[in-house]
Amino acid sequence: MDGYPPTEPRAPELWLQHAAGFIIFEDVRRYAMERIDPALPDEARDAVQKGIDDAVYGLMMVIDGVTGGLSNTNRTVYIDFLVRLATRGDSEGGLLSEVDLRQGDGMCMGYHGWREGDFGKDPIVVARPSTESQGEPGAAT
Repeated sequence: MDGYPPTEPRAPELWLQHAAGFIIFEDVRRYAMERIDPALPDEARDAVQKGIDDAVYGLMMVIDGVTGGLSNTNRTVYIDFLVRLATRGDSEGGLLSEVDLRQGDGMCMGYHGWREGDFGKDPIVVARPSTESQGEPGAAT
C-alpha cells in the first residue's frame, strides 16, 4: 500500500471506506473467483460468478446493518465492522484514523463501483516494480 489518505474534509473517511471495499474485493471476491473450475461451461461459470457476487453483496448488507442482527425483546446481537489506518510499528503512535462501516456512506453503495474497479479518486494501493525482495511479481503493496 502506497496510497495515502487525502486531507480534504471527509475525504479520509471515504478513502478508508474504499480501502475496506478494496480489501474485501481482493481478499474475498477475487479469491473465490480464482478458484472457479476453468473446465466449467460458460453458463455454469456465469452462475458461480453471480453466486460469488451475491454472497459479497450479502456481506455488504451485514456490514451496513441492513441484515445480520439477532434480537429478542430484551437483547440484540450484531457485528461491528471497523476499518482502521495505523502506523506500522510502535515508533509513530499507532492508530491514525478509524471508521465504523455501519456509520459510513454505505458498503452497499460502494459495491457497484467496486465491481467496476472504482475505489475512489485517491489511490488505495500503488503497484511497485517487481523485485525478488518484494514477493510476487506485480504484487500491490
